[in-house]
Amino acid sequence: MDPLQDPDANYLEINKANWDSRVDLHLQGYNLDKFRSDSTYLSDVVRFDLGRFPDLNGLRGIHFQSHIGTDTISLARLGATMFGLDLSPKSVAAANQLALEFGHEIRFIESDVYSAASLLSASHVDLDFDFVYTGVGALCWLPDIKEWSKAVKSVLRKGGFLFIREAHPVVWTLSEKREDGGISLEYDYFAGPGLLLSDEESYAGEGTVASPANVSFNHSLSQIFNSLWDEGFEIDLFEEHNSLPWRPWEKDFVLNETNGEYTLKDRPNRLPASYTLKATLKKD
Repeated sequence: MDPLQDPDANYLEINKANWDSRVDLHLQGYNLDKFRSDSTYLSDVVRFDLGRFPDLNGLRGIHFQSHIGTDTISLARLGATMFGLDLSPKSVAAANQLALEFGHEIRFIESDVYSAASLLSASHVDLDFDFVYTGVGALCWLPDIKEWSKAVKSVLRKGGFLFIREAHPVVWTLSEKREDGGISLEYDYFAGPGLLLSDEESYAGEGTVASPANVSFNHSLSQIFNSLWDEGFEIDLFEEHNSLPWRPWEKDFVLNETNGEYTLKDRPNRLPASYTLKATLKKD
């Protein structure tokens, strides 16, 4: 059967091909020359939250959905001993090569999030990490947010924490389909069937994505919070932001020179564009 005929059942296959086909483009567009020229350089996403991270020096962390590893490398530059996990074999290969080139001892492993604990154990990686990190644009590729929270818990020690910067679920409901060219609420806010899309351009690097089909899923804030509470997490920090590290739509968003991110051109405080969340796994 053509996987596109049943995208929910075949989302892993579809999204793996999509992310594999983005790697060569992203190796052009992730500021890699700045990483090469400056050993203290951090990715824009990690730098945005510098005032919100606890001290990472000496901690052992794992980055879920690490792609080519620039955020992972940035966390290592803040003093953490890092591992990375991604479903795309081309992403994992590129991340391992970049870490080696930049002089960091980071191990990247191919696995989907839900298989994290079993794949890490099979790869002789000790669990009981001090923290799990997830960056912007990750949760939308996962169909089951409850299983995601279980996967996070499965690799953390008691008292360990999750740190996530993510696009706000409201962003994933928006579309430019209006006849007047404006954006409108088009897609579901609450979790439901996957949304099959085709994006021939990526957000970084120039060129055409060879496997443009992808399947995305939205998760409301209440669904995310409840999934974490159900697994014994306490929410330590939650902040919403009006900006994103990429421009979702060329005509509606403008670069904010203050923080280097993109906001709505007109009255940016209308849109909760992203959020930062930290949650700690209770010891009892």
